[in-house]
Parts: sequence; structure tokens; C-alpha cells
Amino acid sequence: MAHLARLVLTDFRNYRHLSWTPDAPVTVVVGENGSGKTNLLESVSLLLPGRGLRGARVADLPRHGCARWGVAARIHVPDGVEEGTRELAVGSDPARPERRIVRLDGEVLRNRARVSDFLSAVWLTPQMDRLFQEGAGGRRRFLDRLVLAMEPGHGRELAAYDHAMMQRNRLLGDGRADPAWLCALEDAMARHGVAVMAARAGLVALLNADEEALCDGFPATTLHLESEVAERLRHASALMVEDWLRERLAASRSGDRARGSAGHGAHRTDLRLHDRATGRGAAHSSTGQQKAMLVGLVLSHARLIARMRGQAPLILLDEPLVHLDEARRAALFRAIGRLDTTVMLSGTDAAQFAPLRDQAAFVMPRDGNLVSVP
Repeated sequence: MAHLARLVLTDFRNYRHLSWTPDAPVTVVVGENGSGKTNLLESVSLLLPGRGLRGARVADLPRHGCARWGVAARIHVPDGVEEGTRELAVGSDPARPERRIVRLDGEVLRNRARVSDFLSAVWLTPQMDRLFQEGAGGRRRFLDRLVLAMEPGHGRELAAYDHAMMQRNRLLGDGRADPAWLCALEDAMARHGVAVMAARAGLVALLNADEEALCDGFPATTLHLESEVAERLRHASALMVEDWLRERLAASRSGDRARGSAGHGAHRTDLRLHDRATGRGAAHSSTGQQKAMLVGLVLSHARLIARMRGQAPLILLDEPLVHLDEARRAALFRAIGRLDTTVMLSGTDAAQFAPLRDQAAFVMPRDGNLVSVP
């Protein structure tokens, strides 16, 4: 399993320069709010394709007063085709600081998905506690992050779909669109949109089939996609669904022009979670039950990645104990004890993580560095 062997931060968030070698696979980062706990976990998440666990803009990443930033890591990959030690770095492009650049073993990567050949990560943040109160867009982004950890190409399909949809919206809004151009954009939306939905539906089916989730100590969940495209994919081939979506988009141009967006497609999707045992929807569950369902889902996702890719992901849990009762906290600690990968957890109270003392290193951010917590 891949392990984080070293982490170096330069002018990143509140860290001027940090060079850290983890003492154990499990690290508990404790400290006051605003001390840099989440920043540390975020730096690790930015090594992967995407915008990290905060979804931050590049402009928000440099330390105050600095124009450039950098995150570098040494990743130990003990087996597989990528066996060995990899040097991975991400930071601002020297020529264009508003953009990020990625280097692997000193070479600039044109395709960030190359990193996913040997490294993946899953994470949980306090912002996800609002997942069931947010709109459908937040739940789609959450699901797409799960898919991206399994299928790096999912990001390209999403980007292509969104680009075609925005161009179509603009052309319809102008009112003078070339029909041939619209057909080409609708063809792109159909092809990429069906690919996006097939990947989403495939992951949902795999997560729903995880029987180990019943033994976690957390509520096993059943996920359901509310999507006309996903529903049609259950009964028809991808090519047939592409044809259907292409026809629907062409037939709804006038209505889409009036509403300013497409009424059909992959962007019209919602994700619903239910407790597998009781059938109760997450939206109608208590805050503690919702958090427990999310933790169980993240653990299930990590198991799935390990099983499908032969390598467990890094696990980043920001304030994971909030809203969990004592029994659920104990279940989380037991689950962490079974994981053979780098795990990072954060919290304000070290005493709450006491059951991990025998297997975890405890550190505290202080003045832009990390100090051990006895």
C-alpha cells in the first residue's frame, strides 16, 4: 500500500516552510481552530487530480503576501507496476502563478491523471456534514469525487460535458445559433453525458454491493441516483441512450433558451442515501446518524478502491469525531486499525483520540511547524 514518507510545504496557506517525516502510518493532528490542521490535510489532497478537499482556487493557496506556493511529497509504493519511491510536487507555475504545475520525479506532467496510477485518496470534511441540506449540485460534486478516485478519466468526461453545455447555453441565449453547430454540441453532450452517468451508476452499484459495510459499526447505506439518463441506462445500451438524449436536447431548444439551461442531461442528477437496514433517508435522519452514514460510506469507498485497484487510498479525515457518539468513535478507531495506508485525522481535543495512542503519532501545528504531542 502507498504511504506518505515525507511532506514539504513552501508558502502554502499558513506554512512558510515545513519539512515533515511522519513517524507512523496514522497521524492525529490536534490544535486550536485556525492553527493549520485542515491546511495540512488539504496539502496532501492537492497532490491528486482535482482541487483538493476544500475545492479552493489556486489564488487562495499561497501564504499571505506570497505569489507562489508549493507542496512536495515522497510517496513509498511497495509493490505493483509503480514500485519504488516517487517524488511528487504540485505548485504554482513559475511562468503563470495563477496556474498549477505538477512534477513527478522531476518531470513536468502534462496529464495529472498519471498520478492516479500509483496514488489515490479519500477524505471527509466538516463541510460534508451539510451534504443532505445542500442542493443537488453539492451531492453531484461529492459523488463525482468518489468516481474520480476510481476512474481518473471521469474528470475529462465531466469537463468535456460541461464545456459543451456552456457553449450550447451561450448559443441558445444569443438567439442566432447555427443548427449544425448546435447539433455538434448536443452530440458532445450526449456522448460525454452518458459516459459520466455510466461511471456514476457503476460506482453506486459497487458501493451498494459492499457487504462488509454491514460490519463496520456504521450504518450501511443504499445509494440511489435520481436521473432520467441513469434510469434509461438500466434498460438500454449506452448508444441507445446517447441517441435518446441527443434527440431530447434538439427537441427542447426553445424551452432551454427560455430557462437558460438544458432541461435534460447528466447535470440533472441527484444522489439520495438511505440507511440500508431501516430504509430511512439521510435527509430525514439526525445529524449524528447522517455523519455516521457518511463515515461508513467513506470507509466503504476506501475498501472498494483497495479491492479494485490493488492499493488502498490515503485517508484524510478532518474533524471526523464531530457528531459521533462514543460507540461510533470506537468503531472508527477500530476501522483505522485495520487499514494499511497513510491515515491523517484532525481535531481540537487530543484526549478524544486517546484509543489511537498505541498506533498513531500525535502532532500539533505551531508557528507554521509541527511539534510532537506527548
